[in-house]
Amino acid sequence: MSLSNPDPSRRGVIAATAAGLAGLAAPLPMRAQPEAPVATSAQGRLRGVRDRGVCVFRGIPYAGAVSGPAGRFKSPPPPPSWTGVRDATQLGAPAIQPVGGPGTGAEPAPSENCLFLNVWTPAVDGRRRPVMFYSHGGGFTVGSGGRAYQDGANLAREQDVVVVASNHRLGLFGYLYLGGLLGPEYEGNQGLADLAAALKWVHGNIAAFGGDPANVMIFGESGGGGKTKCLYAMPSVAPYFNKASIESAIGPEARSPDDATEVARGLLKALGLSDPRQLLTIPAADLLRYQVGEGPALPPGTLPPSGPPVRDRGRDFWPFVDGRILPATPFKTGAPAVSASKPLIVGGCKDEAVFFSLGDPSAFSLDDAGLRSRLARTLGDRADAWIETFRRTRPGANPSQLYMAILTATPWRAHAVHLAEAKAAQAKAPVYSYILSYDSQATVPGTTYRLGSPHASDIAMKFNNVDPATAPAGAGGSAGFGRDTSEARLQTGRNMSTMWGAFARTGRPAAPGQPAWPAYALDRRSTMLIDAQCRVVDDPESEERRFWQSQPNAERIA
Repeated sequence: MSLSNPDPSRRGVIAATAAGLAGLAAPLPMRAQPEAPVATSAQGRLRGVRDRGVCVFRGIPYAGAVSGPAGRFKSPPPPPSWTGVRDATQLGAPAIQPVGGPGTGAEPAPSENCLFLNVWTPAVDGRRRPVMFYSHGGGFTVGSGGRAYQDGANLAREQDVVVVASNHRLGLFGYLYLGGLLGPEYEGNQGLADLAAALKWVHGNIAAFGGDPANVMIFGESGGGGKTKCLYAMPSVAPYFNKASIESAIGPEARSPDDATEVARGLLKALGLSDPRQLLTIPAADLLRYQVGEGPALPPGTLPPSGPPVRDRGRDFWPFVDGRILPATPFKTGAPAVSASKPLIVGGCKDEAVFFSLGDPSAFSLDDAGLRSRLARTLGDRADAWIETFRRTRPGANPSQLYMAILTATPWRAHAVHLAEAKAAQAKAPVYSYILSYDSQATVPGTTYRLGSPHASDIAMKFNNVDPATAPAGAGGSAGFGRDTSEARLQTGRNMSTMWGAFARTGRPAAPGQPAWPAYALDRRSTMLIDAQCRVVDDPESEERRFWQSQPNAERIA
């Protein structure tokens, strides 16, 4: 499957509308909190706000400046300290990325100095609550920890947990490697080093926010799932978390320092630069313009608008295997040994591929010829075998439904199963497999095609941001998710967020009124189908799974 031209900024249009009810266990009574809660970190005191029954601290610097000749393309320095009480009521700047995308209205303009995080906690009271550390989606090129659809207030309040989300360097600024040209102080994988610094900050400071530094869960969706995969394989962060959830994961693919150095040489050539040190002072906007493609000429220093580029080079700036920060491609030859003892959830959405065709209404009204033509572009002469198999397993499906099912199987389902198999084979800690199988009756805008559970529709579910009555401001969107306010969708959100909260607390996902969730094992392949009424099914795609596991590169995002 080729994802060379999806517009990752569409993640910002996901309608995550919010709510949730009781957690697995009733939260303990909270102490009375002032209207402006104050917490004391190692760097200084912070004043937050009260929002929907929780304390929220925004824009907390977890590392120092990473701009200009002293900091650009280097690992993050320690965070600054301050005297007095720092205001923590406003979001920090997101990473440099195309501007003007939906869902960014409450955030400052993108900036190189973007190393901020947000904390949602039921109370600043000395309790030791589970901590849920979220890495946002958007590939490795767009997004932020401040987007409303992943607001952590409902999850924190209902599950009695502390939620943390960070901004970190993305794209060229996060993954341009200059170590081969300028020396070892430019060790690369800056974006991953940022996440490591954020987790280190959590370890040292989260007790001041009512969290337990000895009980930290990392989780993330799509690009955030890819980042979580990397964290799961990184020795530098192994002491800072205890369990993980990898959701609809993409990337990173295997790249070496030599590969990354060639990308840097290509950048120098394209910009007409002879000395790589010039990259440390060139305007950030000029670097971003190169990353997003060779579009219409813009004045020097002007940020390009959002929208489809002529040639998106974002995939050139993903993590690479450097041997230290990222020792190996995560899960390539098995589950990472460094996290062998850490329980894992892994899975994705039933209809992942629908999301990536939202801008192409014709994909939802295909005939047989259109189905075969489209699949031939990505599967070549193997397209007929895929169609034949899926027609047999889904006899009532029309051509568009077959198209979406096949492009969900490869790579999304194939990769999720690979991760579950690798962790189960390691046999050191349990892995729990799931599919978000809720079948939304809302339709793809401009069509009569039902949304089902597309890629990214799980974000609202995990954070229980589903009910418009309790949605954070700005959480609505236009992808169609928000038009479904049925009780079934609300119940699905309650189930999923409660399961994730229980996993954060105990290492085992569970929700009242739902079946027990058994660990995944190779002999049964038990998988939780998450819905208003959940079901456990053994090997739910058995015939399809056997087929796509026989195909070359079925799980590779090419």
